[in-house]
Amino acid sequence: MNVVIVESPAKAKTINKYLGKDYRVLASFGHVRDLPPKDGSVRPDEDFAMSWELHQDATKRVKEIAAALQGADALYLATDPDREGEAISWHLLEELKRRRALKDKRIERVVFHEITASAVKAAFSHPRAIDEDLVQAYLARRALDYLVGFSLSPLLWRKLPGARSAGRVQSVALRLIAEREAEIEVFKPQEYWDISGQFVAQGEPGFTAKLSQLDGKKLAARAINNEAEAIAIRGRLEAATGWRVTELETKAVKRHPAPPFITSTLQQEASRKLGFSNAHTMRVAQRLYEGVAIGGETVGLITYMRTDGLNLSSESVAAARALIKAEQGEAYLPDKPRFFKSRAKNAQEAHEAIRPTDPALTPSKVRAALDSDQLKLYSLIWKRMLASQMTPAQFEQVGLNVAPEGDFATLRATGSTLLFDGFLALYQEGQDDREEDEAKRLPRLTVGQALKGDAFEASQHFTQPPPRYSEASLVKAMETLGIGRPSTYASIIQVLQDRDYVQLEKKRFVPADRGRMVTAFLVNFFGEYVDYDFTAALEAQLDEVSGGRQAWKDLLAAFWKDFHKAVDEAMELRLSAVIDRLDEALGPHFFPALNGDADAARRCPACTGGRLGLKLARTGGFIGCSNYPECRYTRALAVSDADAMAQTDRMLGQDPESGMEVFLKKGPYGWYVQLGKAEKPKRTTLPKTLSYDEVTLEIALKLLALPRLLGETEAGEIEAGLGRYGAFVRRGKVYASLGKDDDVLSIGMNRAVTLLAEKESRKGGDRFSGTPLGAHPKDGTPVTLHEGRYGAYVKHGRQNASLPKDVAKETLTLDLALEILAAKASSKAGQKAGAKKPAAKRTAAKKTATKKAGAKKTGTTRRATADKSAAAS
Repeated sequence: MNVVIVESPAKAKTINKYLGKDYRVLASFGHVRDLPPKDGSVRPDEDFAMSWELHQDATKRVKEIAAALQGADALYLATDPDREGEAISWHLLEELKRRRALKDKRIERVVFHEITASAVKAAFSHPRAIDEDLVQAYLARRALDYLVGFSLSPLLWRKLPGARSAGRVQSVALRLIAEREAEIEVFKPQEYWDISGQFVAQGEPGFTAKLSQLDGKKLAARAINNEAEAIAIRGRLEAATGWRVTELETKAVKRHPAPPFITSTLQQEASRKLGFSNAHTMRVAQRLYEGVAIGGETVGLITYMRTDGLNLSSESVAAARALIKAEQGEAYLPDKPRFFKSRAKNAQEAHEAIRPTDPALTPSKVRAALDSDQLKLYSLIWKRMLASQMTPAQFEQVGLNVAPEGDFATLRATGSTLLFDGFLALYQEGQDDREEDEAKRLPRLTVGQALKGDAFEASQHFTQPPPRYSEASLVKAMETLGIGRPSTYASIIQVLQDRDYVQLEKKRFVPADRGRMVTAFLVNFFGEYVDYDFTAALEAQLDEVSGGRQAWKDLLAAFWKDFHKAVDEAMELRLSAVIDRLDEALGPHFFPALNGDADAARRCPACTGGRLGLKLARTGGFIGCSNYPECRYTRALAVSDADAMAQTDRMLGQDPESGMEVFLKKGPYGWYVQLGKAEKPKRTTLPKTLSYDEVTLEIALKLLALPRLLGETEAGEIEAGLGRYGAFVRRGKVYASLGKDDDVLSIGMNRAVTLLAEKESRKGGDRFSGTPLGAHPKDGTPVTLHEGRYGAYVKHGRQNASLPKDVAKETLTLDLALEILAAKASSKAGQKAGAKKPAAKRTAAKKTATKKAGAKKTGTTRRATADKSAAAS
């Protein structure tokens, strides 16, 4: 018997089928050990000794593995084929050695890049030892992350209250997002104009050309920057005659297919085309890798999904080429297989690209075995790999110049025509632009051919700021800079969101103020360690360790020497110095200039001469006045939407009736309007449907006049108002919340009646008003049937009685309801009578307790008197 260890139980079940009864496959469920989250887990003074702790939920699994080994001949470690998988095997091996569970067992390490019968059996026929270089690279990376995190995080807690943590790669990714936001904030759009015209030759379709040269000079990008100049040029073109083709260029262009996926490109493309988050992409890919049930057998559909290598096995390429020839035709099959080289300098670990394990398993064949997200991702991977082995697409690119008589201006038109679709028949990287290519198709023309020019337009444009990062573009930026590795991208992004350092808005990352403060602190006091080049160089050194070209402890020693010194120096920083540096760095963010005046945004609205600045408290940062404690004005860290004064009080005007001023204010629970400045002024919260910048004096007065009467019904008056839980309509004691499209200031009587009727009929239809059964014979008041939280019940006045289990509400009559109510009343009376019987005992007990209390009090008094006497003597 042989014991095999893999990470997941799903993988264990599949591999056990492939290997047969001589093997027992068990799952480790990932890592079994890790560094305990406390000081001293990595000890630089002891040659970087590391303490490991067994996960609480892993104890049972390790015991199970140790027990299975008792009668086994060999242990096969078959964890994932990357650095993390090597580390999982190493940890498990070390723990089993510590428990003396191995004895004379043979230890083998096997790796496979796809979970198929042939790949697994081939791996077991060629086992190897644990790769010590990969393990040492893991140890170096884990130690670095620990030392950075456990050094910087306590420093942040002391010097930057409200900060959560910092990390070696996480902080650099946060810097990317924060600096992009800073670029957007300081960006000033520039106006520019394009001038174009419509041209047509006799018997040919028309086309559009744009002005490229004027008066013998080539126009630079955005050279025309005002309307007057644009209109003047347009007038000259409209007056021109004798338009003709002056230059014509035609050339054939090939577009080659993209390489098969690696981890980062899969995440980017799944985000662009499928709208998947990075974490979701990896979860779905993991399931495809581990396998799904097809024809009664579990089949792994894709190769290992954490890789930065672009290699493809010769078998998979041959299978793909055979399928292309059969399905697409020989015209789509290149003469030779296409191979790709990784752009990464040190592509490591899992060396094959992400591909289908068997190209013959087309998406249509596996559709029934997959859920919708699995099918979408598998189709993407399958098409990308097959397309990478297809012929290029061929286009005819055409460029032509047109000019009027006198040649004072030249207009340029470009276009392309798809001659052969090639790989585009199957797959288009990014957004499909084939329609756009066809839209730019130009007519067949010749040099000197006469044209008719008209419909000249001058179009205004403005330069746009750089876009915020999406998950896809952030991964691409990190990959380009060499920051992080394939297995870390999803977790890095998730940590930034979990720490509330960034928010994802409309699929774009926006840094929170807390995140910007952390970035500013690290850039100002640990600039080298969040530098993009430094982080990339450190990643390259870690790759050198994994390749056996650098000793891991030498890397740690070199890093720790300078980093530890920088942390010690930062610990000595005075808080005032930190505040001053952050205030300077973040000033443009928190105090955007008003009409070009940077000082205006800093003026305190509550006192004279006060200057607003960044302050720090135990709970985090805030904006405060320099005249503290005389001036106690504060506000939360937030950037205004229109200008910096939007965070302060705003006077909207005067109430015509009272003459009092009407203010728009922001409190701890949001925006509200206020009438006057009395000790307890009238205030009304803004409804959720209204933003602060939409509030006018007229709207504010309407809000202050709430609640407003909508009309009367036989059941009573109906009014609309604002309450603790938002906008509502009310009739008597019945309240109904307004819908998201309802406006408390404009809602009408008909809509209010509908909302109240829906409220009264909700949850069973008779819970609020009840189903009448008849009048009670004693007082003539109604007896009703209701549906309550715990079932049906009858009601008379304030008395309720649940229906017995053997009574159906559909067959309930008034007489039966009266019997149920009488039985409930009799039961209550009996309970009260029984409760009164032990009154004498309670009285006696009360007297005893009083007596004891008196004795206790007397004892206390005696001790107090004795203490006073002792003190006096």
